Amino acid sequence: MIRHASIYQPTEEEQGWRVLIMRYWPRGVRRDRVDAWIKVAAPSAELLNAYNHEGLSWDEFERRYRDEILQERPEALQQLRDLEREHRTLTLLCHERIPPQEHCHREVLAQLLGEVR
Repeated sequence: MIRHASIYQPTEEEQGWRVLIMRYWPRGVRRDRVDAWIKVAAPSAELLNAYNHEGLSWDEFERRYRDEILQERPEALQQLRDLEREHRTLTLLCHERIPPQEHCHREVLAQLLGEVR
């Protein structure tokens, strides 16, 4: 089972194995809040900059992020699949809270993990 949450939300037992999928470690977060950190599962710095600062639409961000993961870093998907198989429940973590943000790359990654088996 794949779930997702903000790293700033309280830890819940049913979250299973907690995996941070951010390129940089979030401020104020202790290392014991996650079980694994997979940087390569995060969007590229260029893509994040285009979305956060240059007005890239969510639809275009999602398309490009899917392409990045599937074409440039498929090993990230495999590593996450292996962790899911081993731990049964996997929670993808990043700093975004939904809401107030409408979207987050962890939603896209969760969809990809569900699609590509």
